[in-house]
Amino acid sequence: MKKKIPIPSVPLAERVRPAALNDFFGQDKLLGNGKPIRLMIENDTPTSFILWGPPGSGKTTIARIIANHTKADFFQINAVSSGVKDIREIIQIAKKNKFVNRRTILFIDEIHRFNKAQQDALLNSVEAGEIILIGATTENPSFEVIPALRSRARVYVLEELSKQDLLLILKSALNSDELLSKLPLKKIDEDFLLYLSGGDARMMLSILESAVIQEIDKDKIIISKEVLENVVQKKNVVYDKSGEEHYNVISAFIKSIRGSDPDAALYWMARMLEGGEDPLFIARRMVILASEDVGNASPNGLVLAESTFSAVHKIGMPEARIILAQCATYLASSPKSNASYLGIDKAISEVRNNEQFPVPLHLRNAPTKLMKDIGYGKKYKYAHDFSNHFVEENYLPEELKGRQFYLPTENGQEKKIKEWLRFLWKKLKKY
Repeated sequence: MKKKIPIPSVPLAERVRPAALNDFFGQDKLLGNGKPIRLMIENDTPTSFILWGPPGSGKTTIARIIANHTKADFFQINAVSSGVKDIREIIQIAKKNKFVNRRTILFIDEIHRFNKAQQDALLNSVEAGEIILIGATTENPSFEVIPALRSRARVYVLEELSKQDLLLILKSALNSDELLSKLPLKKIDEDFLLYLSGGDARMMLSILESAVIQEIDKDKIIISKEVLENVVQKKNVVYDKSGEEHYNVISAFIKSIRGSDPDAALYWMARMLEGGEDPLFIARRMVILASEDVGNASPNGLVLAESTFSAVHKIGMPEARIILAQCATYLASSPKSNASYLGIDKAISEVRNNEQFPVPLHLRNAPTKLMKDIGYGKKYKYAHDFSNHFVEENYLPEELKGRQFYLPTENGQEKKIKEWLRFLWKKLKKY
């Protein structure tokens, strides 16, 4: 009877997590020779910073390497399971440490999950130097980390791991892991494994481990495409979140909404969601589309898209799919106009490529008597004093009088806008 091979209780990704800089692959811009984070680690001089990057790019591993090499007290918490009480307990330790000239490092994984009050609780201690803060986030810190905290910590951007980085991690795991190094592992479909991982090292190792365990009783273990597909159960829906397919599918999604096809929009959205796309990425693109392609033909589109982004952020998957679907079908079914988009590009082109004319005197602000005496604001006509709250006036430099950048379409509510502007501007403009 064949001896049963014991399966370690600790996941592969954790078993092979690098403990030293020389074992870390990727992020050369931050960890290469002479680069900022490497110097911090080598000199044991960490300062507060935030690591922003995609899942599986090495954020937690970098923090763990710092923990292994620093002489400071190191604490790690996760924003999902921790709160203000945990922070305050660590701050109390940090205050005592500072009194005896000992440093305290606090690593907060998924720091974007902390609300404003939780982030506020860190401010004084970070500013006073009681705590060296290291945050890790997959979300843009400009939106998810409060400005006061962000100003006290540098932001380092981690790139998605390259194919070469992932292959090096894979090779290292095969050679060093207590389980994989002892198995008769003859072949792995590396290209398909990397395709499934989408640049996420942790996911790559997790899929590999599941596939190996599935085949572990065989005399020769071959991790083929079929074995990997059986493990992930997403043969037709997984797509590379960083490669060409990512851009192809999001392009098809946007063009389907622009083309007023809600069914196609839902199909491409389903492809993205089932492929593991970040739902906030989809929501963010719809906010842009709502102005670029729907515009004033249906102004509520932007309101709904912005509400969608906020709701998706609060709710998360899987329920977020319903909110995303509502927004996508509304935008796809709405009348379309790109007049605002074309208008601002025309105005920017005018500003960039032609002479800059002074603001006409009647449009200038006149907060002082001197400014009034030299003509600032003179002859300005207050629109609300006239019929229809409108007076035919030139609001451009005299040299650009009559120039038009925004040309409303005949679609949706924009048709009413066009009719109103035509009624008002009978002489100066053509609509």
